[in-house]
Amino acid sequence: MAERPARTATVDVARTGGASSPAATPTSPPRKARCVAPSPSEPAPKAERAKSCPADPTGNLALERGHVRFVEAPGAPRVEVELADRPDSRERGLMYRTGMAEDDGMLFTWPDERVRSFWMRNTCIPLDMLFIDGEGFIAGVLEHVPTLNEDSRTVPCPVAHVLELNAGYARSHGIVAGQRVQIEK
Repeated sequence: MAERPARTATVDVARTGGASSPAATPTSPPRKARCVAPSPSEPAPKAERAKSCPADPTGNLALERGHVRFVEAPGAPRVEVELADRPDSRERGLMYRTGMAEDDGMLFTWPDERVRSFWMRNTCIPLDMLFIDGEGFIAGVLEHVPTLNEDSRTVPCPVAHVLELNAGYARSHGIVAGQRVQIEK
């Protein structure tokens, strides 16, 4: 799944954590305002695996691995991730794959924060996409992203990471926008 130039999103955005936020106390410093696209209360329509997948022209890239722990979700689930932190690995993403283990994913990462937009070109497995800011907070979740299409997928918040998981993982594990994660590289 390759990054695309951002287009206008249709997601409502909430800003949390400013100096007047209920979370701030007289003794704690004000927190940075946080951009959050709230998770929908109803699940997205279920996306299906591609009936056929384009042939892989080059084979999978060998990527370093790490972990992401959802410290504020029930049971603090942890997934093993492939680290897509170079232009070639971010461009390739999960293209041509026909499956992924239940507790696996791919973490796209950049040294800066900005609005990121993705598509599902040559991506054959349906995914949940979690957009994560540089401080480790989930800015937005897109569930059941359909396979093999080139529509832009984004949330209107600057992020430094995008985590792709099997479709349905986020909702089934109580993972929602606004929660904090720990990234272990």
